[in-house]
Amino acid sequence: MTKANFSIAHPWVLAHEGGYVDNPRDPGGATNQGVTQGTYNAYRKRTGRAYQSVRKLTAMERDTIYRLQYWDKLACDDLPSGVDYAVYDFGVNSGVNRSAKYLQKIVGVKQDGIIGLQTLAAVEAMTAQEVVERLCGDRMAFLRKLRHWQTFKNGWTRRVVGQWDGVQEGDHGVIDRGVMLANKAQVIPAPKVIADGSGARTTDVKTSPWASLFAAIAAFFRKAKS
Repeated sequence: MTKANFSIAHPWVLAHEGGYVDNPRDPGGATNQGVTQGTYNAYRKRTGRAYQSVRKLTAMERDTIYRLQYWDKLACDDLPSGVDYAVYDFGVNSGVNRSAKYLQKIVGVKQDGIIGLQTLAAVEAMTAQEVVERLCGDRMAFLRKLRHWQTFKNGWTRRVVGQWDGVQEGDHGVIDRGVMLANKAQVIPAPKVIADGSGARTTDVKTSPWASLFAAIAAFFRKAKS
């Protein structure tokens, strides 16, 4: 385990989160790089600063919010290398509580959504590779049950397992990079992201039909220009 892994895993997560979006049909409101306007407002208030559009989110603010809201809440500094990244990406995409409970189910402790000493000890009793593989497998099973699976299945699958199921050297899924990180690989591929709505959060999927439509339109014009 290493605290330095935040600087490694964080850019991998951001690669899936996209830029500024303000869809009037989205009840969550404007979002920039995965940070909602509501979350940004809360952060600005906490730090004693005036509210402003999330469009103006700085890199430092973004990284601080991600660390506080996800990395720290999931105790990623204390998780084994590779497991920290898999838990972090799951938490960002589908919620901290869900990610923690899925991890706890795998290691056989009470599923209270809080990663404490008992959970950490149980994680340490297993190999990091096994935890990463099982967590990503359970995550895919969860995604397949969602009603928006047909809309986002390609992007979600590419995010979690990459191009091929399982673990392959050179593949780009969380499972692949998580296992490589656990095994201290010297070269780990960055995620490949295609503009098809793959960055959509599984906790904010009400706008998914529009994301799919906009992606299809963008793809049409890219093809027409080529």
